[in-house]
Amino acid sequence: MKTMNFTKYSPYPTVGLADRTWPDRTIEHAPVWCSVDLRDGNQALPVPMSVDEKIAMFRLLVSVGFKEIEVGFPSASATEFAFVRRLVEDGLIPDDVTIQVLTQAREHLIRKSFDAISGARHAIVHLYNSTSTLQREVVFRKNMEEVKAIAIEGTRLVRQLKDESRNSGIRFEYSPESFTGTELEYALEVCHAVMDAWGASKDEKIILNLPSTVEMSRPNLYADRIEWFCRNIKDRDAVLISVHAHNDRGTAVATAEFAVMAGADRVEGALFGNGERCGNMDIVTMGLNLLTQGVNPCLDFSDLPRIREVYRRCTRMDVHPRHPYAGELVYTAFSGSHQDAISKGLKARGQKGDGLWAVPYLPIDPEDVGCTYEAIVRINSQSGKGGVAYVLEKEYGIQIPKWMQPDFAEAVQAVADRTGEELSAVKIHDLFHSEYIRLQGEVALKKCNISWAEGDGGASGATTTLISSVVSYGGRELSFEAEGNGPLDAFVKGFILAGGFEFTVEEYAEHAIGHSAGACAIAYVRIGCPEGRVSFGAGVDSNISLASIRATLSALNRL
Repeated sequence: MKTMNFTKYSPYPTVGLADRTWPDRTIEHAPVWCSVDLRDGNQALPVPMSVDEKIAMFRLLVSVGFKEIEVGFPSASATEFAFVRRLVEDGLIPDDVTIQVLTQAREHLIRKSFDAISGARHAIVHLYNSTSTLQREVVFRKNMEEVKAIAIEGTRLVRQLKDESRNSGIRFEYSPESFTGTELEYALEVCHAVMDAWGASKDEKIILNLPSTVEMSRPNLYADRIEWFCRNIKDRDAVLISVHAHNDRGTAVATAEFAVMAGADRVEGALFGNGERCGNMDIVTMGLNLLTQGVNPCLDFSDLPRIREVYRRCTRMDVHPRHPYAGELVYTAFSGSHQDAISKGLKARGQKGDGLWAVPYLPIDPEDVGCTYEAIVRINSQSGKGGVAYVLEKEYGIQIPKWMQPDFAEAVQAVADRTGEELSAVKIHDLFHSEYIRLQGEVALKKCNISWAEGDGGASGATTTLISSVVSYGGRELSFEAEGNGPLDAFVKGFILAGGFEFTVEEYAEHAIGHSAGACAIAYVRIGCPEGRVSFGAGVDSNISLASIRATLSALNRL
């Protein structure tokens, strides 16, 4: 086996925080959310959204409940600028929603950004410059003081332009970009300088966004950095600590959750994790993670299919079938043991009645996010008897008894193995009918009359069932009359006597299919023969007595 060259990489430095407290904290309320779908998400698309597509996405984000939305980088292109102006001039921004625009710390870009938000009631100007060791040395070739000066000068200009606009609804956010690649003490130094330049106070808070621009470490180390920063920042009540995590290591959601536990007030992210490289932190996943812990996410994901459809249409990106909460297969079980556990869990929850969700393999109620139960259990060669039974009961009201489920599951398994395909509910229903109900064989009912005779005790005495039947069997017709303690008992006695074939009914079950006056009845039987063979059958009729007889003939034919 070839050994990969692991020696070219160095471990991420730890934080000297022996008395860290965040691991023992829980998230008790949602953070302030800020969607970056229209900026960070959009700039990562192979085909960026048009103005109309961005408006459709903006309306979706508003409907979900976002109160802060980063709408673009208006100084970067004419399309970005036109979109922001359209939002403002057409009155598309609700009064309780704040738009956010991103700008580099350059004078002409900052001024262009203020032109874009002119007339907006509430806006955040998001200023950034990279402070990381690598970018200082390789990209900008500037020392620490020079990089800090860029942040200070940019902040002062934003302060000046805000004051000139006389718009008290303009707020300020600063990001030391590549925070995870910046020395902690230096990041704090730059942020303190920015706070001073802005004049941050309890009454006019500054947003300090500490991005994991490139995910470089385990999420616990990011949380350590956030807790260290929250402890050491001056005038904590003058600051909102924001986090912006990317998914390069696949742990952006954990990174953001740990950061909130470590003291962060605000979280930036995108629907379904869209964004540069491996994407941004997925707000859908984090929000619904909170929901499953009994915390109000303050975002409405109750119609995920609609959200997914608008997202796909606007971004031309797909949502993976296994994507947490939103994927088309995440509420689907193919495994037999999973199917059986889900089916039992749903039934038990209905009987318990305490309102709490507790179903095996389903951490969330699919109906809470606009999904249905129909797709929870799907059948292929990996499926088991419980899943097959669940599909028939859910879709068609056919409640196969436990003692018969393995027999039908074997028939389903044979078809699935032969075709190598998933079997739809329609195919399973058709297979049930062909296997039991429509089965043609040597035995067929030609005629059957049923009557009852009261016992000597009158109305309170035992009732005897009388049956007169004609059955075709082995190429001949059998006519017989018999009596028993019920229609099925009488029929079995008469058939055995006339046909000379010995068997006993070992199991029996019945129920109605549907609830209307014209509902049919279905019966299930298991019969056994003296030599040890067993067979299962099912029968459907508007008369339950005839349904039980048809089920017995079905079992005889399957022998």
